[in-house]
Amino acid sequence: MSGYTLVIVESPAKAHTVGKYLGSKYHVIASQGHVRDLPKSQLGVDTENGFEPKYITIRGRGDIIADIRKEAKGASNILLATDPDREGEAISWHLSTLLNIDPSTKCRVEFNEITKTAVKAALKQPRAINLELVDAQQARRVLDRLVGYKISPLLWVKVRKGLSAGRVQSVATAMVCEREQEINDFVPEEYWLIDASFKSGKTSFHARYWGKDDVKAEIIDGDEASKIAEACKNRPFTVKNIKKSERRKNPAAPFTTSTLQQEASRKLNFTAAKTMQIAQQIYEGVDIAGIGATGLVTYIRTDSTRISDEALVAVRELIKTKYGSDYLPDEPNVYKTRSGAQDAHEAIRPSVVTLAPEDIKGSLTNDQYKLYKLIYSRFVASQMMPQLFDTMQCDITDGSYCFKHSSQKQRFAGFSAVYEEGSDDQQEEADSSIPRLEEDQRVNPDDIVYTQHFTQPPARYTEASLVRALEEKGIGRPSTYAPTISTILGRGYVTKESKRLYPTELGQVVTDVMTGSFPDIVDKEFTADMETKLDEVAEGKLDWHGVIGDFYVPFEKELETAESTLEKVKIEDEVSDVPCANCGTLMVYKRGRFGRFLACPRFPECHYTQALLTYIEAPCPKCGGRIVERINKKGRKFYGCENYPECDFISWDMPVKEKCPDCGSPMVLKGGKNHSLWHVCTNEGCRKRVEVKAGDGESDE
Repeated sequence: MSGYTLVIVESPAKAHTVGKYLGSKYHVIASQGHVRDLPKSQLGVDTENGFEPKYITIRGRGDIIADIRKEAKGASNILLATDPDREGEAISWHLSTLLNIDPSTKCRVEFNEITKTAVKAALKQPRAINLELVDAQQARRVLDRLVGYKISPLLWVKVRKGLSAGRVQSVATAMVCEREQEINDFVPEEYWLIDASFKSGKTSFHARYWGKDDVKAEIIDGDEASKIAEACKNRPFTVKNIKKSERRKNPAAPFTTSTLQQEASRKLNFTAAKTMQIAQQIYEGVDIAGIGATGLVTYIRTDSTRISDEALVAVRELIKTKYGSDYLPDEPNVYKTRSGAQDAHEAIRPSVVTLAPEDIKGSLTNDQYKLYKLIYSRFVASQMMPQLFDTMQCDITDGSYCFKHSSQKQRFAGFSAVYEEGSDDQQEEADSSIPRLEEDQRVNPDDIVYTQHFTQPPARYTEASLVRALEEKGIGRPSTYAPTISTILGRGYVTKESKRLYPTELGQVVTDVMTGSFPDIVDKEFTADMETKLDEVAEGKLDWHGVIGDFYVPFEKELETAESTLEKVKIEDEVSDVPCANCGTLMVYKRGRFGRFLACPRFPECHYTQALLTYIEAPCPKCGGRIVERINKKGRKFYGCENYPECDFISWDMPVKEKCPDCGSPMVLKGGKNHSLWHVCTNEGCRKRVEVKAGDGESDE
């Protein structure tokens, strides 16, 4: 067959979905990602002649390129339909080079969503390859190669073999180390809170002590708190300064890449890498029963909150039909895109808002359904009315001592009928009833309690909060967050425990080396400024060769100084109290692909290693043995009996020692909304749920 149009995309899944829309006059084939790159075995950048990159065919892609060339020979037209970002533009440019296509011809098409309408519209508007975007991508690739291939060998010599340095990963590691230092340096300060319950007839409410004689109090010891509480007992108090008002809580903007990763971490417990993997699947297309292959969401690498006019019309009609006019604003909600954002694409939203998650659940995996529902709900909620609360604040005073009361009651659910945003921080004050109080009403203190507290250090980063911090500081771009975190975890610079990120000794040593020898590389402002310059390359304002040259000249001098002056750093292995089963020597902790393990320090004379097991308190419900926390090959945590294979007990949820109060069956720990935790009965005929209260000994992570 001849005379067809060849359309080249990146992935087979995307090719399948696009091919379904186009019919027999089009052949759709996948490049399966990049086809050319810098060589792994050498620097691949000519530092003496304008930093020109040396590209070679990626190993293993020869057959793919041969198939593409074969298809191209029979085609009357070739369209390059790679992803609509800088990396996609670069892939199209590499393909044009391999196929001898003039990049200035109209050979490039892009679509922000993989739907029939979007794909067909894109094919009618081909354009030339944007070489400024290509240059920006080349500049990033060359810059990262220079940093990685110049500093990494130095780390091998001075610290340990197998280490790596990177422009963004080094900053991310340094941020985790800096946060740990802040925590170590933090000196907690004691303070006390005094809370009182007041009563007047059938009306009762709580208030917190504010101060005395119009001066706000800061209570720093228990004796003072005790004296105040004692002085306030049995005194007549009066309600003063009642203020009633309305509080409006506006919906959150539709997702960007960063906010999607943050919210999926909070609500679904997904890592950034898993979020992007699942998002890629539902973007490229899923076979939906009765419909076929369909791209469910718009392009997933974006820093924009902008929404197309067509999508706004569709979602407003859905809100009006499904929820009623009361939930629909008179005008669409418009969200301000973060300063410095590229704003090249729309926000992440459902491609077809009439495809409700519940209607297509049977065609999706569990993870695909969860993420699609998250994206869908957030988008619909973003165009709904605010949540409304009636609020009341008042003073409770005896003329000297003053307590303050605050309460709120939801009056209108608004967007919260569909979606509520999660938070890394403490949850806001819960909805409650508003007591009926009147100005000058007499109330009596029913009970007064005072409690000791201490100021808390800044929280360690989670993946979600680290992504947010990187974005706020302008470090990296939407496509870099997930691989950056995966890299620093994989290299052993950072470890994750109960969702919190901790620097390892290795991470601290590498950060110290980088800070001392290459301060610009780990400087947040310098890195953010470099991102701005790369944006200016993409806009045609700067020449990429000059940007790299300005960076490389001082960098080369720092490298020479470090090679001659930096002393070798020896990292001592942490010694355990576990003797080697072969020779009796106390084993040391090592880190491998699946985390930490124990190894004999006499290697290579002794090769003995031992898995580092974490036991939980609950006994095995089958045999009574100890239950061990394990990690499968995909990195997912599960729980199994230590007596395996004699005992085959396994659970994805952590067993707990408590038994079901109704039927006596074993229970497991499960998470709920807003960080709540529950003990859930494993008996399918019971499924009793018992909420775990704060302080019950379970982590709230």
